[in-house]
Amino acid sequence: MVRVGARRLPGMAALATAGAVLFTGALTGCGTQAAPQPPQAAPATTPAATTPPPAGASSGPASGRTAPAATAPRKTLKLGAKGKSVTWLQRRLTELHYRPGKADGRYGGTTLTAVWAFQKVNGIKPTSTIAKRTWDALETPKSPKVLVGNGKPTRAEVNLTKQIMVLYVGGEVELITHVSSGSGIPYCETATWQGKEQRFCGSAGTPTGNFKTTWRATGWHKSYLGQLYNPIFFNGGIAFHGALSVPLYPASHGCVRMPMNVAQVLPGLLGKGVPVHVRGKFRRP
Repeated sequence: MVRVGARRLPGMAALATAGAVLFTGALTGCGTQAAPQPPQAAPATTPAATTPPPAGASSGPASGRTAPAATAPRKTLKLGAKGKSVTWLQRRLTELHYRPGKADGRYGGTTLTAVWAFQKVNGIKPTSTIAKRTWDALETPKSPKVLVGNGKPTRAEVNLTKQIMVLYVGGEVELITHVSSGSGIPYCETATWQGKEQRFCGSAGTPTGNFKTTWRATGWHKSYLGQLYNPIFFNGGIAFHGALSVPLYPASHGCVRMPMNVAQVLPGLLGKGVPVHVRGKFRRP
């Protein structure tokens, strides 16, 4: 499998870049070639809804809700930190609808991807270090930019420019997550599919537009280019799915990768037939 654009991130170990892929023919799908590993346990979720809630609720980012006041601990944190300041960070991110994992006081990879999403929404260059600008924003956070002002109360919005996905349920922000979309780097790869060796080529782009969620699979789903965790398809073979690598730049072959802990809970929040709006364009630095 072709490796796409691996880069080393400052201040932390480089993330692997096993990718997900889009085939431009009738058969579509995307996946990662990294060997599947059991994801960390996640809180129980309600079964996936089959229809969105009734229309009529506000489509704003939080229906006028404001984040409760907070006083940040202000201690500079680096990846691997432990203690009460990390617990505060995790609880605050959860309160703001990000998904940092359990509030266990350990600053690991799951919390890091939630930090990245928060920093991107608040106009801060993503970094693993929690310092003054991030603490300031945690005290007075911004809401994510609404991409479709007249959208349905329950919908998913994918911002390719910022590489985030926002899920609204009943007009309220329910979940904000860091994602990695299609790299835009054309590819041709050979894979064994349906018992025979076949060659697949594509543009590796995540198309913009308006779509709806369709079919899904539970657990690891094998596509012709690898494995997808809990995929929820919304545009042919393009899906939201969990991946073992979700770097800070578009690295997939078309799908929208997200952290494993987010992919665990998303099926319980995002039903079938829910609008998915994809907007923007990532500009590489």
